[in-house]
Amino acid sequence: MFKTMRRQDRQVSGAEVAVILEKCEYGVLSTVNQNGYAYGVPVSYVYRDDSIYFHCANEGVKLDNIKTNNKVSFCVIGDKQSIPEKFTTAYESVIVFGQATIIQGQEKNDALVALIEKYAPDYMEKGKEYIQKSNEKTTVVKIVIEHITGKVRPQ
Repeated sequence: MFKTMRRQDRQVSGAEVAVILEKCEYGVLSTVNQNGYAYGVPVSYVYRDDSIYFHCANEGVKLDNIKTNNKVSFCVIGDKQSIPEKFTTAYESVIVFGQATIIQGQEKNDALVALIEKYAPDYMEKGKEYIQKSNEKTTVVKIVIEHITGKVRPQ
């Protein structure tokens, strides 16, 4: 179903992929709309329990697309450095393919707490209060990973 990576000499997996996913600040979620057009949008996310979680408003393009077709792609780019004298770039990246689902209950709350731990660790108590106040206005989406590739080009 998924092609093998062309540059297998640069492929990484397992723990290296997890490190890249854990340290990146944001990723690009790609969905397809009902007319077949691709839609890519940057989102803040957290990687935990071998899944990607992000939050959003209760309505919008990405949710409309997920409701139409929940198969998504998610990409992150980690450390990157241009090497102009060699006309290339050193980089690390991960691409995830999976199915996106809206989650509720304790899993939703745990994902929101994990987002606070990642992006605002010095404000945990205030963040938990914010979760309680904004819970009804917030949707949390989980991407269940079906296929994942990591690629690193060192200097």
